[in-house]
Amino acid sequence: MKLVMISPKNRTVYNFRGDLIREIVASGYEVVVTGPNREHVDEITALGARFVEIPMDKNGVNPLADLQYQKALYELFCREKPDVTFGYTAKPVIYGAIAAKKAGVPHIVSMVTGVGYAFTAKTAKAKAIKAIMSLLYKRAFSCADTVIFQNPDDLDQFVAERLLHKEKCRVVNGSGVNRAKFPEAPYPEQITFFMLARVMYSKGIREYLEACKMVKAKHPEVRCMLLGACEQIQDSFSRADLQPYIDSGILEYFEETDTVADYYRQCSVFVLPSYREGTPRTVLETMSMARPIITTDAPGCRGTVIDGKTGFLVPVGDANAVAEKMLTFVEHPEMIPEMGAASAALCAEKFDVRKVNADMCKYLGIKGEN
Repeated sequence: MKLVMISPKNRTVYNFRGDLIREIVASGYEVVVTGPNREHVDEITALGARFVEIPMDKNGVNPLADLQYQKALYELFCREKPDVTFGYTAKPVIYGAIAAKKAGVPHIVSMVTGVGYAFTAKTAKAKAIKAIMSLLYKRAFSCADTVIFQNPDDLDQFVAERLLHKEKCRVVNGSGVNRAKFPEAPYPEQITFFMLARVMYSKGIREYLEACKMVKAKHPEVRCMLLGACEQIQDSFSRADLQPYIDSGILEYFEETDTVADYYRQCSVFVLPSYREGTPRTVLETMSMARPIITTDAPGCRGTVIDGKTGFLVPVGDANAVAEKMLTFVEHPEMIPEMGAASAALCAEKFDVRKVNADMCKYLGIKGEN
């Protein structure tokens, strides 16, 4: 038996799907992973998978390039003859499902890991992209047997907009978290807030920066950290815009890394004022390490926090509310370990990767050798 996993970025394969791949391989399946380049191939093959490079620009809008990507996937499926294909994020979902149907793959599974810029932004450009993507999604979902969502809000929206029938839909609790890789850790002596995300407006970067500015004005001893890539794409916050916060001492900024646990250990509270998510993996990882969470009452985010018990939910786009909750922790530091312990307990109950992957394998049709 053979499964082809269609990935938009090699780093996400071993970071977010590594435990799933190991489990599928242990069940006796051959796993083939597609990725857009040769970065981090050794990490992917170390999971027991075979890697095939199929170039793809996940943020590009060139239809000819996208059709070439679909053609390359079709040729791969004809050559490999997989029993199952599994694509996640927009282009692998869309072009992977269409190519798999054309190639006669028996079982086609897609996963929506978040609705993205086109479904959250209100600009004319975003609305135009959404109209096109909706047509493509509808076509792709008609090819898939099963469509997995990471939160019920995204599922309900896609069904309400008639992009697919609810009978095909399943929900899992994000990609799960390996709690052995992100064990509970002591809190730093200095109260420290941390945000890890791509540096984009829709991730709530503007709200976080302004909240840090307000908190530091009252409590200059507090530490505020940010880790993530400044990308040259729509919705990105530029490094030039970020620099004044760094120069003034409001923020400590770190580039993208594979050793994120080292940064989680340095923080007291994790902050993600995102406008919308699938289920944010960074939040799950910090929950596992017993950190309280400040995030938004938005799809994908609200399911990770019990408001007032494991952290706080704030309105989308409200920097003042973010600052208010950050100040609550500064002025009542005894809440940090109390809420952190509750956060870790919620993670174990709901987001443990073994529980999530059991559901994933069921929906992928993976059966063990025994």
